[in-house]
Amino acid sequence: MCNICVFAGTTEGRELVEFLAGQPVQATVCVATEYGETLLPEAENITILAGCIPVEDIIRMLQRMRFDLVIDATHPYATSITESICTACRETETEYLRLLRQSSEQTEDVVCVENAAAAAAFLESTRGNILLTTGSKELAAYSGIPDFTQRVYARVLPMDASLEACRAAGLKAAHIIAMQGPFSEEMDLATLRFADAAWMVTKDGGEAGGFPAKASAARKAGAGLVVIGRPPQREGLPFAAVLDVLRKRFGCTVRPQVRIVGIGPGSREAMTREVSETIEAADCLIGAKRMLEAVARPGQHTCDAIAPQDIADFIRTHWEYRRFAVVMSGDTGFFSGTKKLLPLLEGCDTAVLPGLSSLSYLCARLRTSYEDVRVVSLHGRQHNILPEVRATSRLFALVGGERGINDLCRTLTEGDLGHVSVYVGQRLGYPDERIVRGTAAELTDGVYAPLSVALIENPHPDAVVTPGLPDDAFLRSAEGMPVVPMTKSEVRAVCLSKLRLTERSVCWDIGAGTGSVSVEMALQAKQGLVCAVERREDAAALLGQNRNRFALDNLQVVCGSAPEACVGLPAPTHAFIGGSAGNMHEIVALLLAKNPHVRIVATAVSLESVAELTDCLPAFPFAETEVVSLQAARDRKAGSYHLMSGQNPIYIFTMQGGGETA
Repeated sequence: MCNICVFAGTTEGRELVEFLAGQPVQATVCVATEYGETLLPEAENITILAGCIPVEDIIRMLQRMRFDLVIDATHPYATSITESICTACRETETEYLRLLRQSSEQTEDVVCVENAAAAAAFLESTRGNILLTTGSKELAAYSGIPDFTQRVYARVLPMDASLEACRAAGLKAAHIIAMQGPFSEEMDLATLRFADAAWMVTKDGGEAGGFPAKASAARKAGAGLVVIGRPPQREGLPFAAVLDVLRKRFGCTVRPQVRIVGIGPGSREAMTREVSETIEAADCLIGAKRMLEAVARPGQHTCDAIAPQDIADFIRTHWEYRRFAVVMSGDTGFFSGTKKLLPLLEGCDTAVLPGLSSLSYLCARLRTSYEDVRVVSLHGRQHNILPEVRATSRLFALVGGERGINDLCRTLTEGDLGHVSVYVGQRLGYPDERIVRGTAAELTDGVYAPLSVALIENPHPDAVVTPGLPDDAFLRSAEGMPVVPMTKSEVRAVCLSKLRLTERSVCWDIGAGTGSVSVEMALQAKQGLVCAVERREDAAALLGQNRNRFALDNLQVVCGSAPEACVGLPAPTHAFIGGSAGNMHEIVALLLAKNPHVRIVATAVSLESVAELTDCLPAFPFAETEVVSLQAARDRKAGSYHLMSGQNPIYIFTMQGGGETA
């Protein structure tokens, strides 16, 4: 097993040790203080040495341990320890690698100085309180500032040596802020306000040292920023390149930590504390641009990606980041990309953190519960909303697009549902949040945010789920046109029962006539599709009128003869044949070619049609067949009596495809 020595004491040093824990290497980790030791992980392959080590002791340790590699991850301002490590490595001919911390870009409003003495000299001519965030070792350099004990506040590590240095410099206890980082922008801002600071003094610690957060907090607090520049650094490698060395030379493996987090409606206030802390600690955030802008901390690495495969590819090719947070709008289990993303992250350390859904947020704003609410998404997907609203008292819809709400309300109005109540939630959780109430008809021409949600309430839902609408519910002829044939209610109910439709069935109705079967198919297969094929133009026109009468978006009228008109249609899961014009064998062959497992129900009245269907039974590889003869009779009034009038007997053929899928 390879033997590595790490001189840590910084954020990236700690992260490097966390990476090495459990890897196929033996690591000796040196930190300057016992407090630094408490921040490091415990592992069988990790040995931790705490305390300041003179150069002579470092030399003896390297001679004794014969390390394959020494990694210097000390602070960029700790030049003396870096010099000692370099000297020891030269003396013992041990390979040395410097882990470099990336510098931060400086803006024009920053005062850059060479060292602590120069910072103190500049501050002597200023007014207002000063917050020092450069540690306790150089406090004495600032003691000459006028009113030092009144103006200066020092944020230092909570260690005895740091507190003693503050007392030795003459700082009052109320001006000593003993805290352990890392610090968020919010914490930096709160500290500046606590000190009522006009100036903040810091070092260029880069992103790992929290410099972007300090700079942003100073701007928000209206405080000037004094930055002590870095000493010249030795040649080295950034964190990602160091990991690459460990991976290629020593067989270390990279297992990224990926947290998929729901950020709620979008504002930080609506996030759970766990989600907020995970985002703050992430090396890289991934998600849609608008969400990244809402939650990323200053200087945080981000990736604008939405597609699950793009996200997974980025994670697997950017192993320089160890902790990823994939941000999802709302809740991770509520119409998010989480379901598709998780299978693509095999081998990663994954966890899912839920968030506040837009459904629960809107209902809370409306002071109503949501256990009885049906939920659908119209955002980036097709959904036949009309049957849902007709059958449901309360329905919640996620809506997207510039005209999404307008299109929804217009669809409801044109579907004879303009009277239903609609509550539109826009930019929920943001300062400009807006909730609009009205009927679908009233809201059709409004102006709405692109990302909106809607709660629809129907006071009189139609919850009938059984087939067999009365015959007079359908138009059978238009003015000046002959009566179009129609499958009667009793037969229709049996045929639909034999079909065993599902909510998402794709159905063909061949020889559709008035479309009575097509309409009932579409009402049952709410999220599916019905293709009604009719060769007579007058009948196809009437069929279209019946479709509009029931406002069925999922019913498509095809004017033409089967099977030719059916070739381009989507593969059916179910088919009803009410008329074949002598092409029964060809129609059945096409159905099975499209889907070998299609379920077919066909009716026959004439003996010729019965013969055609009977010939089909042995000609095709059906897994199941059934033939039922049905004769219905209806009452009619004859004077003071009621008599039953028999209708033509009808044969119902059920054929379940059982062939191999092509």
